Amino acid sequence: MRLLLDENLSRRLVPFLQDAYPGSTQVALVGLEQASDATLWEYARDHGYVLVSQDADFQDLSLARGAPPPLLWLRLGSVGKTSVLQALIARRTLIENALLNEGKTIVELLP
Repeated sequence: MRLLLDENLSRRLVPFLQDAYPGSTQVALVGLEQASDATLWEYARDHGYVLVSQDADFQDLSLARGAPPPLLWLRLGSVGKTSVLQALIARRTLIENALLNEGKTIVELLP
């Protein structure tokens, strides 16, 4: 499972995600810095990514357009990149099970 981190998530997380989520990246690293939400949505869909964001706008887009791409909505509050990284890695099995086995299109990660 490959993750595409939204612009509001640090690109510095990407190297630390590679063991758990090989091939993951961040929007600025693929030339989509400041792209519209719709453009990011289409890129994630067309390239087989799970879109990861803290932005509620993507939930609205997901409900309007459906999947793919699946959405991983981080609702962790105001936490630093270390906490985001720990949550993504510690809950990998839960995330994969929900998206791949249960067929969910939106997974919310709460504190």
